[in-house]
Amino acid sequence: MATSYLRCRATSAAAVRRRGLPFVGAFCVLSLGFSTALSFSSSLRTGCARSLPFVPLLRSKLGAPFRGLHSAKMEGAQGSGNTVPSIVVYVTVPSREAGKKLAESIIKERLAACVNIVPGIESIYHWQGKIETDSEELLIIKTRESLLEPLTQHVKANHPYDVPEVIGLPIQGGNVQYLEWIKNSTRD
Repeated sequence: MATSYLRCRATSAAAVRRRGLPFVGAFCVLSLGFSTALSFSSSLRTGCARSLPFVPLLRSKLGAPFRGLHSAKMEGAQGSGNTVPSIVVYVTVPSREAGKKLAESIIKERLAACVNIVPGIESIYHWQGKIETDSEELLIIKTRESLLEPLTQHVKANHPYDVPEVIGLPIQGGNVQYLEWIKNSTRD
């Protein structure tokens, strides 16, 4: 059985090379199996593996299963008629209670559409000349880019830390309906 598998693999590799796929792409399909490569294509749609050199060739050479692959942009672009430039903001808090209180005040003020509380993170950082380690919770805040400054001021005024983390990251694209919801759930 091992001999027939190797013969089949060698024949398939030769056929793939004749069709113009680079060795890396052929190796991916042959080593992982075609079904794994197809399931891998779903992660390619999100841009996670868009930098792999064989993706465009897989799309053109293997046809239908890979035609849905996209590059960096996902469904909907920022700035389309029904969305606004949106961001994700990270804020760490010392406890669940502090996080919930801050998250509720952010939502009440319509400074964000949604706040996720991620428990159980461990932060290691420099503070006042020493390396510190603390258990914290992470707030992941989805909001409009234009609300970053008022959100930052709100966090600073309502946070137990002297210097709270407030880091805004741009949202490059995504589900248009979700981006519209962020716009409609926040203040102008």
